[in-house]
Amino acid sequence: MNTDAHRSYRAVWGRPLFWTSVIVSVIAMVGAVSLAASLEGAQRWLGLLPPVLVGASALFCIRGYALDGGTLLIRRLLWTTRISLSGLQSAALVPKAMNGSLRTCGNGGLFSFTGWYWNRSLGSYRAWVTDLPNTVVLRVGDRTLVLSPEPAEAFVKDIQSRVPRS
Repeated sequence: MNTDAHRSYRAVWGRPLFWTSVIVSVIAMVGAVSLAASLEGAQRWLGLLPPVLVGASALFCIRGYALDGGTLLIRRLLWTTRISLSGLQSAALVPKAMNGSLRTCGNGGLFSFTGWYWNRSLGSYRAWVTDLPNTVVLRVGDRTLVLSPEPAEAFVKDIQSRVPRS
């Protein structure tokens, strides 16, 4: 198993993520101005609520992915999520893996598609996705993970080299 190499992969924003993030951000800013203008006195602080929610969501955006030894790193704006690849069973390029998914808990397109989802083909899974058409599915132990590293093909080859061959 190749566990020494450190490789980084980009998190490219697909069109749905880009446009959802832009439109929601603009609506939040217009809503903030409208709300602040319509309220008086101490209630004006409520006008800050929409941009604060957008800002909080931005903290969860995905900046990139990396493989470091036996660990998958998902780089966020201010922190990195680490996932052990111990028990990695498979890695496959599965375009549009999230199609037909139900979000059970998480973010559905404001700076990322992240959280817990379910669909018929994958069952329950965890997603860290920025580009819906270009997805990779990992099976790690009893968990299913969906990512969108760029270039996806190189990521899959790299991670497959980390799977012990019997």
